[in-house]
Formats: sequence, structure tokens, C-alpha cells
Amino acid sequence: MSLSGLGDTGKAQPPPALFPAPESDTPTSGRRRGGAPQNRSSQDGPGQQSDDAGRQLVFFGADAAEPTVADLAGLLAGPGEVVRMGGTARLSVQVDAAWRVHVLVAELASRGLAASWEPTEGARHAVRTSYTRVLKPLAAAWLHGTTKRPPAAFHLTGRRLRLWLAAAGTPEPPDCFLLRLGADDKECWEPIGVALASAGLAGTLLGPGWGGPAYRIAGRRRLARLAELVGGAPDAAPADAWPTRP
Repeated sequence: MSLSGLGDTGKAQPPPALFPAPESDTPTSGRRRGGAPQNRSSQDGPGQQSDDAGRQLVFFGADAAEPTVADLAGLLAGPGEVVRMGGTARLSVQVDAAWRVHVLVAELASRGLAASWEPTEGARHAVRTSYTRVLKPLAAAWLHGTTKRPPAAFHLTGRRLRLWLAAAGTPEPPDCFLLRLGADDKECWEPIGVALASAGLAGTLLGPGWGGPAYRIAGRRRLARLAELVGGAPDAAPADAWPTRP
């Protein structure tokens, strides 16, 4: 099933009822290229701690730069997978909610990548790109044979965190947020934790027996930092599924 979001089709099949449009009372945000939601927050993210009235864009925040293919490393920090075929590569991720499909397809479209989706077992959905040479550098950086591992210089920007959160972020009220990891990506878990800490989001690694694998980001200060980095909620996201600025 195709849900490309690229505007390349008056012939494209519309999203089925499983993927409804955002509710009418969802806060409306601006739009960036490709139809993906964009947050009007050019004045509300501090690069350094400061009063709300004097906020600037967060350095490395989601609103600080145009979307690029390199941002998709955020999906690989979580449960995303990349595979190679010849001189091309394909990115895929399984998600647990319909709204995530909407958001990810729009995010991929904003980077010039068509995506398709299909339902999988356990009321989950697989989102994947086509095989493309555009993703070859990402695959080369992350794959060691068939094993996924972050490159040595890996770091987390706001756009990378936004994609990770859209694919696999789960709130734990009142003051925690889980960022889920790939169950078979044990070699990634520790370096991803280092990257989180470097972004000011030091978290606790939860193993599979404790509701993981995932990093738990706990405390109001860290959640505020996460909210600043990832920007406002996409239109399709439920209000309680996204971190909010205090």
C-alpha cells in the first residue's frame, strides 16, 4: 500500500480509514516542503537556558535546519533498519500506531523519499522506503556486514530525535519518556546512550525484561530539554504522545 505524501499522484490510493486525518481540534502548525508538519517555533527554543521572552532556536534543535537524509539516522538510533542491495539501500521501521505512519511518511517525503506502508502482526505497521542510491551512504555508515552499529562520530540532533520519537517514543506519566531501541541491536544500545547524554538527555537503559529495550528519560528538566529539541507535536500525533515545553 502506498502512502507517499509526495504529491505525485492524483492516482494514488487515499489512506484507508485505519489512518484518519488529524482531528479538527488538533493545533494547526505551518507546513514545510513536501507537506510535512512544521512547527512555528522560531522564537521558542533556548540555545542556552533563558526566560521564555528571550528564547532562541535550540542549537541542533529540530527547527534549526532544513530536513536532510542524514536525519534518518534518528530512526536507526531506535528500531529502524537499513539493508543494502547492490548500490542501493532501503530504510524500514515498524511502528505501533497509525499516527506514526502519517508522521513518518510525511517526514520521508520532505526529504525526497517515497514511502509505503503495510499492516503487520500485533496491530503494528511497517513503513519503508524504496531501494535508492540516496540511502547508500547511510547504510555504509551504519552497517558492519549485516550488523547495525552507530558510526564513531554519531550524535543526536533535534531532527534525528524528532524522527526517533515519532517512530518509537512513548510517554510515561508524569515525568518520564521512553525512547525505544531495536530489540536485536545490542551493539547500538551503549553508544546511543552516550549520544543521548551528550545531547543533555542522559537516560536509564531498560532491558527487555524491564519494558525495554529503551532509554527512559526522566525528570521535568530533561523532558523540557527533549521538548525543546524535537519541536512541537506533528498534526497527526495525539496531544499526550509528544513532550511539551513547560
